Amino acid sequence: MSITDSELLQVIQTIRSVSSYDFGEYSEKSLKRRFTRILMDSRISSDELICRLKAQPKYVEDVVKKITVNTTELFRDPPIWISLRSEILNKLAQKSVIKIWHAGCSTGQEVYSMIMLLSEMGLLDKTELYATDLNTDAIEAAKKGVYKYKFNINYLDNFDKVIRNDVNNPLVVRDIPYAKYFEIDHAGDKIKINPPLLKKPIYAKLDLVKDTNLFNLTFDLIMCRNVIIYFNYNLQNKIFQLFHSNLCDNGYLMLGVHESILGPFSTKFEKRGYYYTRK
Repeated sequence: MSITDSELLQVIQTIRSVSSYDFGEYSEKSLKRRFTRILMDSRISSDELICRLKAQPKYVEDVVKKITVNTTELFRDPPIWISLRSEILNKLAQKSVIKIWHAGCSTGQEVYSMIMLLSEMGLLDKTELYATDLNTDAIEAAKKGVYKYKFNINYLDNFDKVIRNDVNNPLVVRDIPYAKYFEIDHAGDKIKINPPLLKKPIYAKLDLVKDTNLFNLTFDLIMCRNVIIYFNYNLQNKIFQLFHSNLCDNGYLMLGVHESILGPFSTKFEKRGYYYTRK
């Protein structure tokens, strides 16, 4: 049985009253699906959920982690990464320092994809990488950089398409070993990002709903893929305001394949293929 609209509102109001989290402007459809799953898995009613939220501060954190989405992969949507390489990073290569923010970094696969791509382009040493997420468990997983192998075997196909295939000549396959960037532990069913790569990103907890830029700098590129799809229209525009204010002039914003900028901020960004530029 799905949680009702009125029950969902009560849960959101309770979380807001007992914590700093505010899910009032998240997509209602997405929240209903996730809270219904919590009720079913825990075999409790919405009233019991509310009682637990009021009585147990730690339970609030557990619920927040359950309703935040952490689906990601290495080089997810390879055409996006090919575009990043040829149309964005090639242009940023002329800068003395490149600053990149992964907003909603989840468990880190996107961050390490960026590190591998920057390394292949000879840009890693002059790039500063910042990564944030609301879910602290996801951040800790990102810092470890260990992922299931068999479940994520398509990571290797994505790597081949973005890193091994020559951008200018798809028929040419470069001999770049996986071991350059990660270890495949077949027996342990794990992919382990090489330790030197783990040291590059600066991770921090950040709530896009209420927090400002924690790093006090402007970015050349902001990656926020498959995040705003879970926000309603008003909250999306708040996030676009945050990104616009913290991008360099002509800086780049990369959203998810099925995400776009609508409303007032559509005039402050210019769509170019898979990405946006700040006007």
